[in-house]
Amino acid sequence: MFQLRVYTLRSAGALDRYAEIHWARHIGSLEAFGVETRGIWTSRDGGENRLFALVSYEDGADVAKLETEYLASSALAEDMAGFDPHDIVDVTSVLLDPTPSSPIR
Repeated sequence: MFQLRVYTLRSAGALDRYAEIHWARHIGSLEAFGVETRGIWTSRDGGENRLFALVSYEDGADVAKLETEYLASSALAEDMAGFDPHDIVDVTSVLLDPTPSSPIR
């Protein structure tokens, strides 16, 4: 199962810091929770500063439980050290199931 996560940041500078430092740290800490990072992209379309992250979970994973555990973890706190959480103005996520013809599974 895949999840597309979209983070909207307050400014271009916050987006750059989050992408280059803090989300980069998430890759290893998420892996410890069984979450694989498949890709990270940024976009500044329409004046919005957004980061898109595609992650995947093991079959049968309880995504809500993993997210709750990760959000409460010291690993996340360490990843976010030095970043103002108010610079993230919105987070959305969509669970995705690959179709039989999808090249990514």
